[in-house]
Amino acid sequence: MNPVAWLVSLILPACGFPAAEGLPTPPPMDIAHIVRPSTPNTALAAPAGFSPSPDLITPAYTVHADRLFALIQEVAASQPRTYPAAKYPDRLQAHYVARSAIFNFPDLIMVQVVRTSPDSSSLVVYSRSVYGQSDLGVNRKRLDTWLAALNMKLPPSTER
Repeated sequence: MNPVAWLVSLILPACGFPAAEGLPTPPPMDIAHIVRPSTPNTALAAPAGFSPSPDLITPAYTVHADRLFALIQEVAASQPRTYPAAKYPDRLQAHYVARSAIFNFPDLIMVQVVRTSPDSSSLVVYSRSVYGQSDLGVNRKRLDTWLAALNMKLPPSTER
């Protein structure tokens, strides 16, 4: 561990661990009941009409839900300093921990694919900071990056 992260871990314990360690295993999240904090340290990508209102609108994908779930997991695995924390295949939901480069701050990311028909699906991605009041736009940028990488693998349909 770098010395800066070690010093930060004296105050913020989860910063002293590698990968997804130091944080509790995330339980399944009920996406119908996401409650976002008043602080600006989260970002949500979801289909139009989703509640709470998303920061980014995800399109309908004309692909089977299982395939979309596999692709979003590939995207997560390709991201720097991003580690699996929990997976709930029966819900098509997975959780990740992303660590900042210098201070080793952990952020939590939940992805869930929703079946909309036999051959189409939608996606919800919720990224949030463990520590701090502001994330300086990191969670929103992460969603932009992940969705762009997903779209390179599977362009979304034009349906909304």
